[in-house]
Formats: sequence, structure tokens, C-alpha cells
Amino acid sequence: MTLSLADVDALAERAHRGQIDKIGEPYVEHVRAVAHGVRPFGTGLAMAGLLHDTLEDTGLTAADLHSAGVPSAVVALVERLTHRPEVPYEEMVRQVATDYAATLVKIADNAHNSLAERAAQLPQERRAQLAAKYGGAREILWRAVPRSDVEAVVRRVNPALLRDGER
Repeated sequence: MTLSLADVDALAERAHRGQIDKIGEPYVEHVRAVAHGVRPFGTGLAMAGLLHDTLEDTGLTAADLHSAGVPSAVVALVERLTHRPEVPYEEMVRQVATDYAATLVKIADNAHNSLAERAAQLPQERRAQLAAKYGGAREILWRAVPRSDVEAVVRRVNPALLRDGER
């Protein structure tokens, strides 16, 4: 069974049903924004964008994704993007940055998480913590792929990062 991007979107919607993000929005909208950011790089990356948080934030496993018909390459990419609690965040980002496709998805994730209008809804202390965390990740991620690819992703998700000269 070959899944379409729409099928994977529906899978992500079911997986994240009832979940909300840091600002109270349906979580599925975050993964859709990430998928949108990497869509120009192919359906597989868009699928990984939709599923990038399923292993971390839902009850689904890699075996469940395989059983649902998600392509093996997409499942492997989702596994690479999954942050495990025993691995410090910066180390996970460094590991992700060794893989081109994973880096693009993580750049889209970071860009969406860094949207000013989203951050503005958080308490100042949390906003500062996340700005430092995501800024540090950009230092690593943006150096790992060609600048034109960074711009292609960020332009679709959070173009203000490019205008601000963020790195």
C-alpha cells in the first residue's frame, strides 16, 4: 500500500488529535507548517515533516508507521528527528545536522517554533529560553546545508528570520 501525502496528513492528524502546542493551537498545525516548509524538496520530506513529532509526542511507534504503510525511508528520517530524553537537545541537533534531509526538516521545525507571533504569546522568561535554544540550533543547522536550501525552507515558514539576518 502506497500512502499519499494526504494519507500521511490524515495519519498525523489522528496521531496528534487533542494535542495543543505551547500557545494553545492544535498541534497538527505545527507539523503541517513544517511539512509546508520542506514540500519543495519532495513528498518524502513533506511526509517526514508531518510525522516528525509522532514518535516523540504520541503513542505511535516506528513499527506502527511501517504498518500504516509509511515508506521505510520516511520512517527512518522520523526516527532520526526524534528527540530522546537521554540525549541533550544540542547533541540531538548536531546528530540531525549530519543528515541533509533531517536537517531541512529540523530547519523548518525550528523556523515555525521561532515565529515572533507565536513567541509573543509566551511569558517573557520562556520566550527568552526558547529564543536562545532555537538560535543556538540555527547556528548548527544553517551551516549544515547550502544557504539557498536554508532560504528555500525558511522563506516558506518564517521569512522574518532571513530579514533579521538570523543564523
